[in-house]
Amino acid sequence: MMTRLARLAVLLALTAAPALAADPVLGTWKTQPGDDGHFGLVTMAPCGSKLCGTLSRAFDADGAAIPSASIGRQIVWDMQPRGAGKYEAGRIWAPDRDKTYASKMELTGDRLEVYGCVLGFCRRQSWTRVQ
Repeated sequence: MMTRLARLAVLLALTAAPALAADPVLGTWKTQPGDDGHFGLVTMAPCGSKLCGTLSRAFDADGAAIPSASIGRQIVWDMQPRGAGKYEAGRIWAPDRDKTYASKMELTGDRLEVYGCVLGFCRRQSWTRVQ
């Protein structure tokens, strides 16, 4: 029984990886400025059978690159593709408020709408693809 489950797990992992490899949300996205005016670049990539995003660069309100302890930190995780450009059941951490939100995303062309809620308080940002 355990061998059968192990084989099934390997098969599922192998079939999920190619699907994520072609996912249109993969790549680098520019966030909308936060409460502090700062924005960042988030690189979306597969993490297991789900999608995650890592803050790769940070900028001040004038667009100048700034150092940040959050660079390299995963700020989007457990995002699950649902088809038709929709992603759900993920989590997102907002550096400007130091809060983690239940999150979902919706992709339309080169725009990624990112939604997050915690304790009934919700936020939304529009991210743009970096060419």
